[in-house]
Amino acid sequence: MSHDVETELTAAVSAQFARTPDPRLRKILLALTSHLHAFARETALTFKEWRQGVEFLTRVGHMSRDGRQEFILLSDVLGLSMLVDAIEHRTQESATESTVLGPFFVDDALTRPNGADIGAGHPGDLLLVNAVVAGADGHPLADADVVVWQSDEDGRYDIQYPERDGYFLRGRFRADAQGHVQFWTIVPPAYPIPDDGPVGDLLNASDRHPWRPAHVHFHISAAGHRTLVTHLFVAGGAYLDSDVVFGVKQSLVVDLAQHAPGTAPDGRACPAGWKTLDHRFQLSAL
Repeated sequence: MSHDVETELTAAVSAQFARTPDPRLRKILLALTSHLHAFARETALTFKEWRQGVEFLTRVGHMSRDGRQEFILLSDVLGLSMLVDAIEHRTQESATESTVLGPFFVDDALTRPNGADIGAGHPGDLLLVNAVVAGADGHPLADADVVVWQSDEDGRYDIQYPERDGYFLRGRFRADAQGHVQFWTIVPPAYPIPDDGPVGDLLNASDRHPWRPAHVHFHISAAGHRTLVTHLFVAGGAYLDSDVVFGVKQSLVVDLAQHAPGTAPDGRACPAGWKTLDHRFQLSAL
């Protein structure tokens, strides 16, 4: 390289990555090099700032553990998670809109029968969820696998409690012949993402709040169809227009119907009343 390091260095690094055998990895590494170097030049990045960035990412790594994935939180608050999700679903116009998976999904949620109560006695307003899973053509998808999870009344997920005994406010259901899944839970609250680590420091430094609007997560899969990862957000709640992870889409905002004290359709006694959430999910074909 000559004395014009700023322009020649990028070309030199790219020339070495250009020998990467895997074509997809080669494309990613070349683009990463180009944009990362351009970022440093555009901002006139100082060595002190570079060190601060390295130390920040190191803290993110150290903060990550079972039940706490700080790198996913970082991706979420930067909007990268939603951007990747949007790119991944460019051609799914007829399907239910997707949103971020988030850091609290687990694949070994307990399989529950239709009509089960995943609230396990946790305080909160009773909510009966009726979901129908269908293909883009409208036909119900029998045996669809539906995993649901949400926060408790205090805004925390089960895996955030180190002393927990099993999972709660989470479950796996199998759709019946009509594609129907039903379960009891509680009305979810708005809650802050974990902000006691480096991602929280980033939010504070940029004068941003850590709150997510109230929602229930869904991970839905069926043979011959693309897996759907989405939320349903409670209409009228706070932070719908300022979700810290940018996950809200208008089609995913749903109204909850209020019912007076009495007996629910499945025979359950509800002396304080209950609410219902009814929604139809559509999956696109592979």
